Amino acid sequence: MWALDTPPGTGAKATAMTLVRPVAGFARDDKKSPDPLARLLALGRPVVMGVLNVTPDSFSDGGRFLDPAAAIAQARRMIAEGADVLDVGAESTRPYGGAVAVPIAEEMRRLASVLPTVVALGVPVSIDTMKAEVAAWALAEGAAIVNDVWGLQRDGELARVVAERAVPVIIMHNREAADPSIDIIADMSAFFSRSLDIAARAGIARQNIVLDPGIGFGKTPEQSLTAIARLSELRSFGLPLLVGASRKRFIDKVSPAPPDQRLGGSIAAHVLAVAGGAAIIRTHDVAETVQALRVAAAIGSAR
Repeated sequence: MWALDTPPGTGAKATAMTLVRPVAGFARDDKKSPDPLARLLALGRPVVMGVLNVTPDSFSDGGRFLDPAAAIAQARRMIAEGADVLDVGAESTRPYGGAVAVPIAEEMRRLASVLPTVVALGVPVSIDTMKAEVAAWALAEGAAIVNDVWGLQRDGELARVVAERAVPVIIMHNREAADPSIDIIADMSAFFSRSLDIAARAGIARQNIVLDPGIGFGKTPEQSLTAIARLSELRSFGLPLLVGASRKRFIDKVSPAPPDQRLGGSIAAHVLAVAGGAAIIRTHDVAETVQALRVAAAIGSAR
């Protein structure tokens, strides 16, 4: 995996970006590996994860893809636009509060008409769920990665499911409520340490773990900005980092706009996240994100 970074000694005002090797410990060289995470990280560039919300109440798209036909068409579109992996979820986690808990049966019902078809499209699929039973079902249907917005700290059985299936897991930082008084990076570090301890005790291979700072989740807008600005500090864990800043509210704080008009802010955040060491970018706007990352990399390599 490559990351964008500013040249040494140029400081915050640097305008050029170069491609640099990531922190040792998570680079993968075997492009033929059966491990989907290893294959993704061996692409030699930032991985782009397309978001597919099969929900009626997503903050970002308001239920546009609850209909199975619409969801499958969107999955095809994102793959055509360059998505390397798709993240499919059927329960809105609404990072700013107001999420309505979805029963397991309903979450699986929403997924049943979509997930198997999306898996058949040929790109790795991540199941975005915090429930062990849903994750186990999705993995049996062909999902290859588990994405848990509570970092293995909500459902005590989820770590066991991940370990037994030997699949990659995305561990996201979260909080019940934002606390503007805390050092959010220190809080993330403590959270990730707890999650990694849970993972180790369950038998999850460390090479199967990705960390996500959880932009917007349990954070003030200012803390979300800080999380991106100080992302490089999380590289001390020696694990791949995923950033999903797409359409998040901190953008509105800087430049007021509704979720569907935050593309510019999303791209700015993601380009800078890659500069800070992000290996995977999770986005609703695949084509624009792919283009932005390619252009940023081309400019950096032209120095």
